[in-house]
Amino acid sequence: MSRSTELTSAEIRHIHVAAGILLDADRVLLSERIGDSPFVGLWEFPGGKLDGGETADAALKRELSEELGIEVLEYSYLLKVRHRYADRAVLIDFFVVDSWSGEPAGCDGQALHWQAIDNLDADDLLPADAPVIDALKRLRRRAD
Repeated sequence: MSRSTELTSAEIRHIHVAAGILLDADRVLLSERIGDSPFVGLWEFPGGKLDGGETADAALKRELSEELGIEVLEYSYLLKVRHRYADRAVLIDFFVVDSWSGEPAGCDGQALHWQAIDNLDADDLLPADAPVIDALKRLRRRAD
């Protein structure tokens, strides 16, 4: 009897992530996936996993410092997304970063790209990041 290749819910890794949406007028900063990670070549909002006992706010500041070399000064909570991939389930807390010090750079060698909100395409983003597009467009309409 062969076992199905589909993982059971007990075998799925659960990962909690904080992601930052650097907002500059009507543009957001995207980071390219690199290395041997899943979805290499797609774009994502920078961020990463929470360390044990770390809050999402603290992880946001730490991850953006490590990945982009910036210090987060002002931010606000945008939304929470739950997404299930074949081998993992992610819970992502997305924050809009309105103010930072330093010039964002790809500290891990990843490409960075400023993209107009109106030109964001879900096909270019990690699947878990796609719901952010509508949230950003709603946020921008409220600000107008």
